Amino acid sequence: MTRVRAGAGDATDTIAAITTAAGAGGVGIVRVSGPRSREIARALTGNVPPPRKVHFSTFRDADGTVLDRGLALHFAAPNSYTGEDVLELHAHGSPVVLDLVLRRALALGARPARPGEFSERAYLNGKLDLAQAEAVADLIASGSEAAARAAMRSLEGDFSRAVQTLFEALVRLRAWLEAALDFPEEDFTDQEQDFLSAPQLLEQLAALQTGTADLLRAARRGVVLRDGLHVVIVGRPNAGKSSLLNALAQSERAIVTPVAGTTRDVLRETVNLDGIGLTLVDTAGLHESNDLVEAEGIRRARAELARADVALLVTDDEHAGMDRELLRECSDATARLIVRNKIDLRAVAPSQWIDDFGETQIALSAHTGAGLDLLRTELARLAGRGEGTHGAFSARRRHVDALVRVAEHLQRAQTHLTVAHAGELAAEELRQAQRSLGEITGEYSSDDLLGAIFSTFCIGK
Repeated sequence: MTRVRAGAGDATDTIAAITTAAGAGGVGIVRVSGPRSREIARALTGNVPPPRKVHFSTFRDADGTVLDRGLALHFAAPNSYTGEDVLELHAHGSPVVLDLVLRRALALGARPARPGEFSERAYLNGKLDLAQAEAVADLIASGSEAAARAAMRSLEGDFSRAVQTLFEALVRLRAWLEAALDFPEEDFTDQEQDFLSAPQLLEQLAALQTGTADLLRAARRGVVLRDGLHVVIVGRPNAGKSSLLNALAQSERAIVTPVAGTTRDVLRETVNLDGIGLTLVDTAGLHESNDLVEAEGIRRARAELARADVALLVTDDEHAGMDRELLRECSDATARLIVRNKIDLRAVAPSQWIDDFGETQIALSAHTGAGLDLLRTELARLAGRGEGTHGAFSARRRHVDALVRVAEHLQRAQTHLTVAHAGELAAEELRQAQRSLGEITGEYSSDDLLGAIFSTFCIGK
């Protein structure tokens, strides 16, 4: 399958880039992809290596000067990473030498590759779907063993196969529903009503909703493995937010004083919790303020809260009831966790319970560290650690957004079928659900989306 991306440059161009990381090393690689790869190989090394055979070569400049000696590999289309003819030149890892080899390839007709252009061509030429292409970048950027394994599973197609299973079920459901809408007008009413209320149709829709919900949960775990858990610490001034951040980070990152309002800006600290990254965000105390600097800090705190994975409210027994109002600014997708701090002042033991609102509360002391183990365990649970990472795949927030839209369209389709008996409206919702699902793997994608995705890749990948 070959895809076309408008405005992405001439697909007949030959591109080249240094694919190894910046800096000196034992080996560096220059990669060339496109129709002129063989011509460049012959001019630069004196021959075209047999496909997939390592060939020791001398790399020469236009005047015959030896640039370096190394290994040349040729991958013939379509059996290459990009699906095009690909040449790889393995030279010594000096940045100067690699630049000389690259400049020679460019002089021979290649152009510099854009960030992610090799992976983009792999996608456009049907070698990878969009989710797999993104997994390439996730694997390179993985910060833990769990994240690397999850990215590899996505690259191997685990996530894509799960999406494809839902996609095929959705196509079958659309075919069933739209068959009811194809009856001649004179036979429409009674037959359509019977058809739209058929148990098999509603059962298929329910199964599709369950499958979407399961995949959405898995994708959210995949986002946490990739990006870590975004934990925003909020509360009134002098509640102990900065002390809690320091305790979790095990370092004096935030200034702690008895003076209320010490924190006036957003402070971030990344910690590793059993292989999962946590981005802890300490924020200014939320309250009304006429101080311009403090007011700006409060505005930033509210912005962080709106996009938090976990809102960690720091309070105490005296203020817990009124402080809960601070969580109203959270999105529906944000988990809420309430910490009753300063138990050392009350001489009580650490504890954990579920309150009347169904939210977890933990009594601890950020000052002494008592109860921090309860908090760490709960954060690990919210990060999906209790569900395990075996078989998990990496995912991105755009995948989660797409699956949320799929679930919403399916819910509206169910309402149209069971309440309004409006087959046309249900069919349109299913069509929109299919389109949203197709955005994940690239069945449906815009040039803007592709540009945004591949521009985040490193040059040479």
